[in-house]
Amino acid sequence: MGTAFWVRRFLLVFVVATCVIAGAQLLQGRGLNYSLTQGVLWAAISASVFTGARLYQSSKGVHCAMCRDTPEMQTSEHRNEV
Repeated sequence: MGTAFWVRRFLLVFVVATCVIAGAQLLQGRGLNYSLTQGVLWAAISASVFTGARLYQSSKGVHCAMCRDTPEMQTSEHRNEV
């Protein structure tokens, strides 16, 4: 898997986590500036841990059968459908 795949993966997790965390902070009545700061901070930490763990697992040949999100799993899925 190339670098572009992992960068896209990181950015997807980062954006989703930012929205969820900032939204939760806003629902708790915190200010917009504080909510966005916390969202970005914790999203960066979360996305780094998630992407790093998936990168490590992928290097060991362990793939998520439920997600089928790595290119290797997607190509094997298409072969099974044909």
